[in-house]
Amino acid sequence: MNAGSAQTAQTSGLHHVTAIGGAPQRNVDFYIRGLGLRLVKKTVNFDDPGTFHLYYGDEAGAPGSLMTFFPWTGIRPGRVGTGQSTTTAFSVPAGSLGWWSDHFAALGAASEITTRSSDEERLSLRDPDGLQLDLVASSTEDPRDPWDSASVPAQYAVRGQHSSVLTVREPNGTVRLLTEDLGMHVVSEIGDRIRVAAGDGRPGNIVDIIADPTGEEGLTAGGSVHHIAFRVPDGETQLIWREQLVDRGYDVTAVLDRQYFTSIYFREPGGVLFEIATDTPGFNIDEPLLELGRSLKLPPWLEPSREQIEHAVAPLALPEENNPGAASDVSSYVSSDAVSSVAPSSGSTSGSLDR
Repeated sequence: MNAGSAQTAQTSGLHHVTAIGGAPQRNVDFYIRGLGLRLVKKTVNFDDPGTFHLYYGDEAGAPGSLMTFFPWTGIRPGRVGTGQSTTTAFSVPAGSLGWWSDHFAALGAASEITTRSSDEERLSLRDPDGLQLDLVASSTEDPRDPWDSASVPAQYAVRGQHSSVLTVREPNGTVRLLTEDLGMHVVSEIGDRIRVAAGDGRPGNIVDIIADPTGEEGLTAGGSVHHIAFRVPDGETQLIWREQLVDRGYDVTAVLDRQYFTSIYFREPGGVLFEIATDTPGFNIDEPLLELGRSLKLPPWLEPSREQIEHAVAPLALPEENNPGAASDVSSYVSSDAVSSVAPSSGSTSGSLDR
């Protein structure tokens, strides 16, 4: 690896976070109507085609706005612990958390506002399957345009990912990987929390690492993050990164075609599954921008099995809020039972990566 290549291999921030959810319809209702995101792609887990893979984000599903799910009805709850991304944070405008608190209260979802620093305020809550979410209102301007959702006024709306929190037993290896191999830099160290960021450190470029030396290891199942993905512009840069990571001793997958981007995967020293994903080609390669998320999209190699796949996945009723310019009835958002409870049961979490 020459010095020029190593210098090129730097991330511009978070690409997406993928988590495991429960009932698909409940997931759709919460993230479209509760958080005001847009379902930009309804596809399947390419390694388990009987399972949906749902992508939420801004209008076009820009990298850095994306939250994705593998939803399984009846999935057993996971356990939050070390070796996981334990909190997923979204960026919202300064001064908006009061509105969000009232909004979630109307949905029956408990939330709490906390102040972590003089320039950052958070609202913490859990999604219907127990996934820990934060909405972060920062004094740092977030210039990204929100999705024009009928359920959340634009002045309060989510701008995209803010940060991911990783909980690990020993943070030094994780920090070393993020700074030396992914080109990020340490912003602050406060107590047991180390913040690193890419580029100018704006929302969407941030990872917080929490050291928990005696913590119980997490269990990846319902209500837990499967992996987090970092951005690279294109496949050429991705290959440079793959070479660099292999040279450093990481067990990195081959480049995998995810239709809307290409991916490589590996586990960082603290045990969290990382993905490196390209910004291109994007989500409008197989349906127009105005129609994103409306129909089930399959890659060419799964099209011959479309009939079987459509019988295997549960039908989804897409809320009108997912369509541009839609009106909304707040009273029909999400039932309090859907927000506050998830029934434990046995279920497969799949051994796939992004999978």
